[in-house]
Parts: sequence; structure tokens; C-alpha cells
Amino acid sequence: MQTDSGIQVEKSAAGIVDIRLNRPDRLNALGVDMTNALLAAITEAAAGDARVIVIRGTGRAFCAGADLKERRTMDEAARVKHNRAINAAVDALGAAPMPTLCAINGLALGGGCEIALACDLRYAAEDAQIGLTEARIGAIPGAGGTQRMPRAIGAMRALELILTGEPITGKRAEAIGLINDAVAADQLDAHVTRIATVLASRSPSGARTAKRLIYGGLATTLSDGLALEASALREILTSADYAEGLAAFAEKRPPRFGASAGKSR
Repeated sequence: MQTDSGIQVEKSAAGIVDIRLNRPDRLNALGVDMTNALLAAITEAAAGDARVIVIRGTGRAFCAGADLKERRTMDEAARVKHNRAINAAVDALGAAPMPTLCAINGLALGGGCEIALACDLRYAAEDAQIGLTEARIGAIPGAGGTQRMPRAIGAMRALELILTGEPITGKRAEAIGLINDAVAADQLDAHVTRIATVLASRSPSGARTAKRLIYGGLATTLSDGLALEASALREILTSADYAEGLAAFAEKRPPRFGASAGKSR
């Protein structure tokens, strides 16, 4: 499904929701309409029975950030409102209960980098350009970049990237742990689809529970995190998905995890 605002959504039978930024003539820059449509697409996918959400870009950019040409025509109140809308879309992606992935095919700058940072798993073309470039125009990252970047790569490296405003290649991003893998550009979509397919074949409730425990545990002490894990495990061991997993193991066949389990949180 393609919207006039430049957001294309496709849903597979496996439970993968592909959200494509499809405004290549503007390097998939986030204008007001596109930002609102992105938020709506993410919100719908996160509230539904999707097992995996994948964010991609069309053309030579993943997303070049906020549409600065459009923003120049805005007054101060409109600029603040636009930034809050981008922030809401990024935060909705970060809060999605199912695994989220992005395929960084080219430029991922400013808000585009922040979209990527909100995903659980990040993959990029080797020659992609990734960075929080707001310093170049006298601004700072305004959609979570100052918080998610240091959590991903540490404060020292995050400071270097944010204060210089200089992007790095996909290869460099892989080397410093900003992305999971950098691959040849012509292999990126297939690489991400392959990983998304594997994730979609796993227990939806198990994936959501593991994701919740990992992020929740990072925000607390080790002892409290272990207590959260122990409590969650009791529920998992009595779940329909675990029973199916045991049956599939005994019968030497792939498990068929229930779609209804995907809505468990």
C-alpha cells in the first residue's frame, strides 16, 4: 500500500511488515505529511499482529532527515511541531514490542539516523553514509539521537559524531558497533529479508518477552534484571508456544508458533 505522502507498507504472510520510505526525489526527507504517515504506519504495525517490522528506503537514501526545504517556510511554532512529530514517530518505533530492523541503503542523516537508532537491529550498505549531522546547521539531534547514540556506541564516540556532524560509512559504523553488519549494497535487501524471515519464524511471544527483558534489564540492576527474567520464564514455560516447540523438537519438524501468540506482551 502506497500513500501520497511517500510511505509504502507491505505485509507478508510470514508476519513481516515492510515500511518503505518512498520519496526518492527528496532523498526520503521527512516532510510534515510523510512524518505523519510514518507514525501512522508504525503505530498500526506495532498494535497489530506483525512479528517483525522492517524499515527501508527507496533510491540513494535511507532518509536524509527532516525536510529542510519545507522547514524553511515554517514559523517557529510549526518547526517545533514538526520536530515533535518526527520524535513521536521515532519513539513509536523504539517502543514497538516486536523486533524491528532497518536496511540503511544510502544516506541516513539527522532524523534518518535517529530512525535507524530506534531499531533493534541495523544493517547498512558498506558505502552508506550514516550520521547525526545537525551540528552543520547549528542544531542538535532532536529525535532521540543524543540519548540513543551513546547507548549504542558509548559517550566518547557519540560525542565525536554529534559534535563534528560528520557522517561515517557503513563499514566504519560496523567497526564501532553502530550497526550489526555492513554488506554490499546489492545484497542489503536480501540480507535484511533473510534475517527478518528467521525472526518471524520464532515464537512471537518469546521474541517480545526477550526484547522487553533486555531493554528493561539495561535500565535496572543486574539482580533486579535477573528477577524479571525468572518471573518471565515461569510464564514462558507454560505457554502454548513452548509446548509447540517441545512437540516440534520431539517430532523432528519445524515449530508452527501460533499467530495469536504474537499479541502477547
